Amino acid sequence: MKKDMLKKLDPYEEFVIIKKGTEKPFTGKYNDFYEKGTYVCKRCGLPLYKSSSKFKSECGWPSFDEEIPGAVKRQMDADGQRTEITCAYCGSHLGHVFEGEGYTSKNVRHCVNSVSMEFVPDGEKVQRNRAFFAAGCFWGTEYMFKTFKGVLDTRVGYMGGKKKNPTYEQVCTGTTGHFETAEIIYDTSEVDYATLVRFFFEIHDFSQFDGQGPDIGEQYKSVIFYTDDAQRQVAESVKKELQKMGRVVATEIRRASDFWLAEDYHQDYYEKTHKVPYCHYRRSVFSPEVFKVKNEE
Repeated sequence: MKKDMLKKLDPYEEFVIIKKGTEKPFTGKYNDFYEKGTYVCKRCGLPLYKSSSKFKSECGWPSFDEEIPGAVKRQMDADGQRTEITCAYCGSHLGHVFEGEGYTSKNVRHCVNSVSMEFVPDGEKVQRNRAFFAAGCFWGTEYMFKTFKGVLDTRVGYMGGKKKNPTYEQVCTGTTGHFETAEIIYDTSEVDYATLVRFFFEIHDFSQFDGQGPDIGEQYKSVIFYTDDAQRQVAESVKKELQKMGRVVATEIRRASDFWLAEDYHQDYYEKTHKVPYCHYRRSVFSPEVFKVKNEE
């Protein structure tokens, strides 16, 4: 997490977001608020919830029955009584999550403090967003994206499996269902998602079905994980574009799920070791013109 990406908080925001306080019920500006749009983290600006998942619970705080995939982390409170929810990127306290109450068919309620969020109405672009890409060893994937214009931060981890918080050793068995994945945090005014997807296809061999280069195994396969329908449509469109060129595309397109951060020594691996990727490099696949619009102007 880059500290220079974090918004300065006033004392009350700090009380809730950093010190894990709770705003008084029925006082938050988003409690009785149902406009269409996206709720983003007050501190880092990354999307947390879509308005389509918000519902009226009369509990006194904004209620959601689903988060944006990969946006929210769950952990037990210090007293072990409730499950806290935090922003998966910056760790800001959001509130708590409850299950089995029967409010909606999903049977889940994210009870969120209004002060922990900001709202971006439909028609306006969120300032920051995230993308998840699996393209073989995540060391190389991160290395290639790290200096791409518009990318604000990168992290590596595991996505796609059912086991919670897997270790590198467990993922390497190829039996957990996880893929080595890079999380890309980007400035939407500098680069769009379609450009990131095209770059993803140019930095690895997307025709390889059994892994990437010498790294063979389920965890090394090529996957685009989308967080919403807009990302899915873009990913599918670019994949079809490649297929129309006559290219074989092994890349899978899947809905994002929990993103489990990899161990510290994996983060910024090549920067720490002063080495370079052994199978990631940029290949020319698309016309250079498609990268000029936002990335080379």
